[in-house]
Amino acid sequence: MPLTVPNLDDRHYQELLDEALARIPVHTPEWTNFNQSDPGHTLIQVFAFLAETLLYRANRVPELNRQKFLKLLGVSLRPASPAQGLVSFSNDRGPFETITLNADIEVRSGQVPYRTERGLDVLPVEAVAYFKEKLSVQPSEERAYYKQLYQSFLSEEADDDELELYESVPLASRGTAGVDLGSETIDNTLWIALLVRAAEKPVTDSLLTKTREIIAGKTLSLGLVPMIEAEDAERQLLPGGRSDTQRTSLLKVQLPSIPASGKLPDSRQPDYRTLATVAPPIEPDVFEVTLPEAAQLTLWNNLDPLEPGAGNFPPTLEDTAMNDRLITWLRLTWPEGGRARLLWAGINATFVKQRAKVVNELLPEGTGEPDQLFTLSKAPVLPKTVTLSVTNNDVTETWTRIEDLLNAGSEVPTPDLRLAPGVRPPPPLPSKVFVLDAEAGQIRFGDGLRGARPPLGAILRASYEHGVGSDGNVGEATIVTSPALPAGVKVTNPVRTWGGADAETVSEGEKQVARFLQHRDRLVNTSDFEAITLRTPGVEIGRVEVLAAYNPSLARNEPGNAPGAVTLMLIPKFSPTRPDAPEPDQLFLKAVCDYLDPRRLVTTELFLCGPEYKSIWVSVGIEIVTGRNFDTATVREAVKERIKEFLAPIREGGTSLEVNTSLLTSPTAVEDRKGWPLRRAVLAAQLEVEVARVSGVAIINQLYLAGASGDSVDRIEMKGLQLPRLDGIVVSIGDALPVEQVRGDITSGTPTRSAVVPVPVIPTEC
Repeated sequence: MPLTVPNLDDRHYQELLDEALARIPVHTPEWTNFNQSDPGHTLIQVFAFLAETLLYRANRVPELNRQKFLKLLGVSLRPASPAQGLVSFSNDRGPFETITLNADIEVRSGQVPYRTERGLDVLPVEAVAYFKEKLSVQPSEERAYYKQLYQSFLSEEADDDELELYESVPLASRGTAGVDLGSETIDNTLWIALLVRAAEKPVTDSLLTKTREIIAGKTLSLGLVPMIEAEDAERQLLPGGRSDTQRTSLLKVQLPSIPASGKLPDSRQPDYRTLATVAPPIEPDVFEVTLPEAAQLTLWNNLDPLEPGAGNFPPTLEDTAMNDRLITWLRLTWPEGGRARLLWAGINATFVKQRAKVVNELLPEGTGEPDQLFTLSKAPVLPKTVTLSVTNNDVTETWTRIEDLLNAGSEVPTPDLRLAPGVRPPPPLPSKVFVLDAEAGQIRFGDGLRGARPPLGAILRASYEHGVGSDGNVGEATIVTSPALPAGVKVTNPVRTWGGADAETVSEGEKQVARFLQHRDRLVNTSDFEAITLRTPGVEIGRVEVLAAYNPSLARNEPGNAPGAVTLMLIPKFSPTRPDAPEPDQLFLKAVCDYLDPRRLVTTELFLCGPEYKSIWVSVGIEIVTGRNFDTATVREAVKERIKEFLAPIREGGTSLEVNTSLLTSPTAVEDRKGWPLRRAVLAAQLEVEVARVSGVAIINQLYLAGASGDSVDRIEMKGLQLPRLDGIVVSIGDALPVEQVRGDITSGTPTRSAVVPVPVIPTEC
């Protein structure tokens, strides 16, 4: 909605009439006839009507003036941003063929519409993702049995560590927990079984052959959704407009390499052919893989009874009916040592964005007047989707959207008399243009001098797309309908949608006016970086720290030592996993990165990252004031909350721009209101002062402060992007507990895994 101001007087006709009638006994007590037929009553009604008209005109004066000034300044509210998501199609009972879907297919979650971003081939097959899960408990008797059973797979001098048992587990069974392919699996690999549709019965060799021929040479759209974790989350915008996602290791998508004979080589080791090599996803992503010919979509035909599932072979399927429907396996191998926590994997996937189309909406006819303004029926509008056609005298032209009418040409081209004779004038600026207020859904035209005016009687039609803001953020498995899908084809979203944000409110927009006039939506100085970053739609930012001339990847670097580089330390308002120490994930940083990229100077190297939390532990021993109503539990909890608030990375009110623009606030006070300042050491003496300020604390016996070393220290330094994270605090009445008891047993490191032979475990059945 556009910026508005409150009414000077919001009384209406009936309220004015009732108030005037109520004053009659006070001023004219001799007037006793208040009926409708009384002439005096009629006069009061007339004056109430005139007063209401005058109040309406008075209210319009400041509103029109203020809106006119804001329009001259070019200040508008930020429009809503559309949600996006990932959907997967399935052809379970439709035509037994590959169906190609174009882009821009509408799918729905209830009444909320979404549209696909890319076209895809919907293959008439099913896909189930499996991984080889290590068994946490392996009885020695069971290991000895399997070692004897699979002795031919082991080396001559095999020890007990060379054999490792596993179970084939469907990825879907993990739910929202996902699986860490690097630490929870035997082989760092995700296996995807391609199956004949369950509706096709009976499953015969000819059916398998037909299915392979149908999908051969088609494009398989492989969707992967990693667990979005905050560790090592960082985004970098390089000079020149390039973005570096810092993904160097590669993920291999492979199929079994089957010779023409269909037999294993003499080495009895399976070979795999690589279909694609891609960067491991750090956010939901879709990879397009072209399948080979039908002869390569098979499996080996000479496996021994113990070979399936062992070593590098695909996992075994316990369901015999599913095993009969097996076409082939996709093998996704993550690089060693990389994080690979996966939430979902599937085929026939594509991205969707929440948007609805309006085609050829008829606007009011042109009037020929300057500064014509028309309002679209749906708002907020997605700016890049608006097209406008103007039809005059049966001639239709498409007018162009521009950012500012000051960049528009004159309706009637005139020669520039300032140029000398013979000098070729520059090409004229376009005149048939319009500007768009996306948040309010308003289209404005020029005055003839700057931008053409739609002629009198001209027919205007607009096509555009609009969204619903945060209402587009829906849960998983809620996008299930579509008016445009072929019969038998279904759609669902395996994960929730994200990124939808409502339009900027009036109060939020008014706070940005002064800042907007300073930076004009361009990242130039430190205050510009902070103010513009806080306006990023779709994310809730709790704190922004701007470090000029700082590169976090350089060792021993301090702000001011890296010209041309700017680092933004971002902390979200909320974190579902660690509310006291929020960290941004890749989706959070991507939203901010996409918003800042077009607003930065092309020569600026921009780093976006979260804080580096440094663990600390605190143990306090206190005495409580006697003789007053102070109970032990209340005082103890108050001390804990005081320390937590003192060390908190973000504090209430820290995101308001008024904190930084207040002339009465010192720089130190501003930093304290944001949260714990960067590069400020944590002192035990400071913590003692905070404890002493808690009501009910009489004496502080001891206060122990410890860091990663485990020893009690007086000071813990904070460098670079480090902030303290309170991992443990104990408040005791009397002497403080030793800090070792507060820390508990801490172990680190991951044991190195030697080469092993994975062996499938036969499940026990009752």
